[in-house]
Amino acid sequence: MADQAYDEVTGAGPAEAEEGYERGLGSRQIQMIAIGGAIGTGLFLGAGTAISKAGPSLIVSYAVAGLVIFVIMRALGELLTYRPVSGSFAEYAREFLGPFAGYVTGWTYWLFWVVTGMAETTAAAVYVRFWAPGIPQWASALVFLVILYAANLISVKLFGEIEFWFSMVKVTAIIGMILIGVGVLTLGFSDAADTASVSNLWADGGFFPKGLGSTVMTLQIVMFAYLGVELVGVTAGESENPEKNLPRAINTLPWRIMLFYVGALTVILALVPWQEFSPGVSPFVAAFGKIGIPAAAGIVNFVVLTAALSSCNSGMYSTGRMLRDLALRGQAPGTLTRLNGRRTPAAAITVSALLMGLGVVLNYLVPAKAFEYITSVATVCGLWTWAVILICQIRYRRAWQAGRLPAPTFRAPGGSWPSWAALAFLVLVVVLIAIDPDSRISLYVFPGWALALVIGHQVLRRTRPQALDGTPQAPEYARSGD
Repeated sequence: MADQAYDEVTGAGPAEAEEGYERGLGSRQIQMIAIGGAIGTGLFLGAGTAISKAGPSLIVSYAVAGLVIFVIMRALGELLTYRPVSGSFAEYAREFLGPFAGYVTGWTYWLFWVVTGMAETTAAAVYVRFWAPGIPQWASALVFLVILYAANLISVKLFGEIEFWFSMVKVTAIIGMILIGVGVLTLGFSDAADTASVSNLWADGGFFPKGLGSTVMTLQIVMFAYLGVELVGVTAGESENPEKNLPRAINTLPWRIMLFYVGALTVILALVPWQEFSPGVSPFVAAFGKIGIPAAAGIVNFVVLTAALSSCNSGMYSTGRMLRDLALRGQAPGTLTRLNGRRTPAAAITVSALLMGLGVVLNYLVPAKAFEYITSVATVCGLWTWAVILICQIRYRRAWQAGRLPAPTFRAPGGSWPSWAALAFLVLVVVLIAIDPDSRISLYVFPGWALALVIGHQVLRRTRPQALDGTPQAPEYARSGD
């Protein structure tokens, strides 16, 4: 009964779950991909701006947003154990919200990582100039792009291994910062000992020095820092044991958020009074410098470089899988369905990498502010993806409770109510984006993208109407190449 319902909804059989990919990501790599997705430049650099706007109460913003992210990821966990496919969010949107929703979600998530890849590749080149200012920015960006492109073509195992070590650098840096900070606070060593105190969290204007409203306004910055945490869902089609590894990775999310975000910020704000942090300056650099650690700026610059390359590596991986998923359904050129001899979507990765490379050219030709406007669309793309996950989970719950689909082996706690609350929170974030003039530009960009999607859908309606029902085209296109 359940299998029959599955076929009626998706038009696909059980073999679709394999999709032709190699299941080469082990538990160790899945765990680190999940951790790395929750740690990025949003924390290492963006937290400085947020601290200047809210003070110590930023800790509450990260904790509340982290709880919402956990609800989203547990909802995704339900869907992943029901159908562990690489198409992930787009596949669930097709099944539970209709083919058009799957089309929009697939292309939007692809755009999210292409744009993020553009930004992060360029950012990595900027970080290199810290040590070698004579190297042209475009040259460093090109080298990084080519290396990550080649790694993603070779095998999914190599992608997972690179992401494992990128994440290890970020995790080690944060844990080291926390341990050193706790040592300063308890043992009183270093140049920061005279002013370091837990009382810094409330002594200078209170815990909410700029009021509750300012703290709420930082939620949009905080949510941007969490973008990418859902990437673990895209790995479902290539995980060695998705039913076991994916729930384990998701269940570790609460302690990761408490340690890497709440814990790190609590220690930093205890070490350094919040008024000493400046927008655009990494709080980690400020804290390391206050403690008197040699080459503090260089250490953090290396960690931030690693975070940028990690994000670009993830973008290369996810855009290739999402673009191929669209091609399998006739919603992108059929040649993009091809796998190379190592069972990686070489054609789809190549197209995505070329567009990421276009970002280097754009950054060279146009002012930096214009480029920032382009990348701001990533936040709204991420919010859309998270909302789709929540709505699909709510629809899936109704289906399995009615006996039309099998029950999940990894159930989200609290039923559908936490998902409804998380959806309301995402709506609040969109409202905050609209209120803040610094971030409002993302809402201007997204309608243009929506118009492009509608035009593309109309073109498909006239030229390839069979592509609009979301039925996989794998029998015709998906063959391994040399």
